[in-house]
Amino acid sequence: MSEPSPTEQPPVDPEFGTLNEALAHFEIELEQPQVELLDRYREVLWRFNEQINLTRHTTLAKFVGRDVVDSLELAKHIAQGNRVLDVGSGGGVPGLVIAICRPDLKVSVCESTQKKAKVLFAMVEELGLSVPVLACRAEEALELSTYDTLTARAVAPLAKLLYWFNLHWDAFDELLLIKGKSWVEERAEARHRGFMKPLELRKLGDYPMLGGGESVILRLWRKETDEP
Repeated sequence: MSEPSPTEQPPVDPEFGTLNEALAHFEIELEQPQVELLDRYREVLWRFNEQINLTRHTTLAKFVGRDVVDSLELAKHIAQGNRVLDVGSGGGVPGLVIAICRPDLKVSVCESTQKKAKVLFAMVEELGLSVPVLACRAEEALELSTYDTLTARAVAPLAKLLYWFNLHWDAFDELLLIKGKSWVEERAEARHRGFMKPLELRKLGDYPMLGGGESVILRLWRKETDEP
């Protein structure tokens, strides 16, 4: 077997015995009640994952190093008390993780795949979270209510997201996205299709991913409004 080249980083998936150990490894500090609720969420997520495909992150290292890290990096940029709609929540990342770690926020989760939406309902009920679950497309949700912040991770390329929300910017103030290294190409495609003309985009930060690579946080908002 050949050795990895200097530019390639082999996958890293350290083993941990408890969620507290994994959080400490990634230098994440949470109140113990939040840790306990987060661990319950992980257990419920993995249990449902045996019935329906919700996540590939089925080790403590991947759960914390990808799901929790992504969610908390995103949450850093959400103002206190904001009304948040998480788009395409799937198994609850980042929406439910943000709701657990940022109880000051008013988080709703939106999932158009009915099987996954039913699982979200069940998870929210079992965990006792005050998180509305919307079993519909985000565009339909935005026709019924308004939000301060929309969030999304691994839902669709930027151009497709902006196509979906093109007629709904009156219903929310900002869009926060977790993207990978292809975000520059996605921005170019969105510009080519004309979706960026009325919008501002700012890269808020970047951080390494477990196993190599980099994630970025992007914020988009309408030009005629003040920067959030």
